[in-house]
Amino acid sequence: MPLIRRLPKRGFNHSRFATRYIPVNVEALNRFEDDTVVDEALLRKTGLANGRADGIKILARGELTRRLIVRAHAFSAAARAQIEARGGRCEVVPLRGASTAANA
Repeated sequence: MPLIRRLPKRGFNHSRFATRYIPVNVEALNRFEDDTVVDEALLRKTGLANGRADGIKILARGELTRRLIVRAHAFSAAARAQIEARGGRCEVVPLRGASTAANA
């Protein structure tokens, strides 16, 4: 039997260090009025973002009909295009615990 099949399959795993996002679709953002600042606190208050994660990512499922200012940790390219096409703004917020050495 080859040596590689006899060795144990254990070792380093990157899942502990992965960044986990709570996904929020743009169609869910239609419940807010025009020119509303949508941030993590508002998403959690309305129940759109529940659970523990490192940040919130806005995804492009559905159609956005409002002009919003969205502050999130990540955006898909299509979601960013939809928000900006309606006259809104996408603002990227740094992740909690992210290194500030790059900002210094």
